[in-house]
Amino acid sequence: MYTGTAHFDLLLPGDSRSLKAKRSYVRPIVAALRRFEVSAAEVGALDLHGRAQIGVAVVAAEAAHVREVLDSCERLVAGRPETELLSARRRLYGAED
Repeated sequence: MYTGTAHFDLLLPGDSRSLKAKRSYVRPIVAALRRFEVSAAEVGALDLHGRAQIGVAVVAAEAAHVREVLDSCERLVAGRPETELLSARRRLYGAED
């Protein structure tokens, strides 16, 4: 069994000056990520209006499958034209960890 996590740090557009506006950018991204059958949530920068941090977790029998899913998630987040992906961090955990 392998588990993988990814942490995406996003810069939101200048018009996200309220938490309601921020939510309008973050919620569709989290919903789209969940289509990959992962757990996804906003995990940081909760009170900052122009930034968002989204976490993703996946479990699979093969390490290669975990990498594929995390690659797909990163492509989705990076491909969103309304936000800018500032950083992406990943971790892969195996049975020996």
